[in-house]
Amino acid sequence: MPKGWQVGIDVGGTFTDVIAVSRAHGEVRVAKVPSRSDDRIAGLMAALAAVDLDWSEVDDLIHGTTIVTNAIVQGQHARVALIATKGFSDTLAIGRQNRRHLYRLDLPPKLPPQVPAERRFEVTERLDHEGRVLVALNPDSVDDAVDSIAACGAEAVAVSLLHAYANPAHEEALGARLRARVPYVALSHRVNPEAREYERTATTALSAGVMPLAASYLDKLEEAKPAGSGLHLFHSAGGMASPAALRDLPLGLAASGPAAGVAAAGRMARALGLERAISFDMGGTTTDVCLILDGEAQIASDRSLGGRPLRQPMVAVESIGAGGGSIARLDHGSLAVGPESAGADPGPACYARGGDRPTVTDANLVLGYMDKERVLGGGLSLDAGAAHDALAPLAAGMEMAVEGAALGVVRVANAAMLRALRRVTVERGVDGRGCTLLAFGGAGPMHAVALARAFSIADVVVPAHSSIFSALGCVGAEMSYAQQRTLRMASDAWDGTRVDRVRRELRTDLAAPLAAAGHDEGQLSVEEVASVRYRGQSYAIEVADASFDDPARLGRAFRERHRALYGFATEEPWELESIRMRLAAPRNGLAHPPAAAANEAPEPVETLPCTFGPGAPLLTPRYDRAGLGPDVPLAGPVIVDDAWSTVVVPPGATLTADAAGHLHIATGAGQ
Repeated sequence: MPKGWQVGIDVGGTFTDVIAVSRAHGEVRVAKVPSRSDDRIAGLMAALAAVDLDWSEVDDLIHGTTIVTNAIVQGQHARVALIATKGFSDTLAIGRQNRRHLYRLDLPPKLPPQVPAERRFEVTERLDHEGRVLVALNPDSVDDAVDSIAACGAEAVAVSLLHAYANPAHEEALGARLRARVPYVALSHRVNPEAREYERTATTALSAGVMPLAASYLDKLEEAKPAGSGLHLFHSAGGMASPAALRDLPLGLAASGPAAGVAAAGRMARALGLERAISFDMGGTTTDVCLILDGEAQIASDRSLGGRPLRQPMVAVESIGAGGGSIARLDHGSLAVGPESAGADPGPACYARGGDRPTVTDANLVLGYMDKERVLGGGLSLDAGAAHDALAPLAAGMEMAVEGAALGVVRVANAAMLRALRRVTVERGVDGRGCTLLAFGGAGPMHAVALARAFSIADVVVPAHSSIFSALGCVGAEMSYAQQRTLRMASDAWDGTRVDRVRRELRTDLAAPLAAAGHDEGQLSVEEVASVRYRGQSYAIEVADASFDDPARLGRAFRERHRALYGFATEEPWELESIRMRLAAPRNGLAHPPAAAANEAPEPVETLPCTFGPGAPLLTPRYDRAGLGPDVPLAGPVIVDDAWSTVVVPPGATLTADAAGHLHIATGAGQ
């Protein structure tokens, strides 16, 4: 019989994080285990075992995964065939015609098309941009295309017909024929019901390419799941969804893990009353940052993954290949860090699992930030000698001491993360200096203060359960679905009836899986965003809380947003390009803060030398995080440890814990 446990599991590239919450008793269990890329189900079971649970004891398991992300980045797609409108099968090959590297003529100008020419087929049909039928779907051309696909050995088919977002009838007819011959079919009007022919086709091809992998994994999860236990997966737009809803739309998992951490950071920002925050999630393989305004993570629809366009509503996470396991090397005499990672196996050299190349984690250990005598959660011991030996060849190549090379590795990694912070703030019209940095992940709190100072951020918050924060985002998730629909409606030809119809259709489509999960429509929350542009502009900007019933007010909001982003706005005609809607069924999140310690100055566990810059190391007291009382400031240099992460407070910064176990750090920036 289930015993009331709710479990969040986030599978990262290096570690799998798990948090289990008993709502009946208020008990919280947390753990980390190495990720199992060879057997993901076994890795999931190992995570449950680490918190002393059997799956049969779990009422609901919410799971974040990188399976789709990794498949796209590594190019591990199924054999995909494409069906397009006659004359448009070369859309993927033509793309946007621009080069990937403008000034690198020695490199390929762009990636090869996702579907080769021999697996691209055409059917005779044509719609106009409003969905009116100009040429009916020709049955003979459909027969020819279906027969050709069956003969070419395709495992999945992408169907992207011209203007299918405005009228899906032809795609639906094709899909019905294809499903009798091919097990996996992706229809563009379901994957990305928007204009932009190339992006829609590329996104549909990506979806088809990962459908077999995602469906196989979801089937194995369903087979392993005990009867009576719920199963949901965290999706890219910041909520959870059922396996059934994601089986045909697997790109919903394209940013599953990072989105879970951002969702938890959004709840944290709301709880602390932070108007502007930046989530900073540094794990073993990547670092993910996201802008959070008024407690809401920013959502973007125009993304890319693995160099391919990806048009889906997704949390606007900026990911870079710089994590604790990122490998440092000399590239033509210059120090470079990442994106190659030591991963979970063998991992950094200091994990003593066979790794011998220098990583960011090895550098942090050499600098003294990590306690070489401390046994981390899961019984993992650190080998300082192995870290030193791994960095020694790099130091020799740089003609400096090992400690100097380690300091350089950390600073280069921080510089890469600094660029990501600029992309999510300055490039979106937000002054990042007024934000609070929310640092989590296994390595985030170690780098947060130095990064915040470089960006002139005054405040850093390290949440309770920071090392398993993405799993925390999973367990506190709400069920939600989002979709975007193209309108392209001019402000001087406003059609309120059409706008209302599209909004009703979106709501009906999005409410269906929520109703299937037992949620009453009257309890659903609705968010709507308008994508608006001046007539003739290529790209639109997003206006939140759009006033679709009052186009004049929507126009004013658009001009205000345009002025904030670009420094000017005009009274020129504008147009509503698209509407994005998100429906959510709220649920109670985790509300079990750790008990606060006594309100008195804690005693350090030990004092060890740490290197924070050029010159001699500084003797630095180390504290156990569980022993920090609320409202007792600790002036840097200070190190705070928990089972799986380390918080570094350099000289000039001050740390204070609050009653909920969150750590607030005044960085001293700007003083």
